[in-house]
Amino acid sequence: MQWPEVRELYPNQWVLLEELKSHYDGSNVCVDEVALIRAILDAKEATEELFAAKDKRFVYHTSKEAIVIREIQKPMIRRRSTGAN
Repeated sequence: MQWPEVRELYPNQWVLLEELKSHYDGSNVCVDEVALIRAILDAKEATEELFAAKDKRFVYHTSKEAIVIREIQKPMIRRRSTGAN
């Protein structure tokens, strides 16, 4: 399903989606095609679903023109040695 179709069916609402097709534009992931899992009733439920989402599932609001997700590269975390072995 294309994003404009989802926006038309569920205007101004949170939705749970699964990414089917996407491409990179620099450090952004531009999602081209999605599978609609379900509509979400409110922001609290959207937050819960977002934290529970795995793999290619995510929560997005249909007020957005396009699905563009900025990918952040996390630097490696280094621990300071305390000198004790």
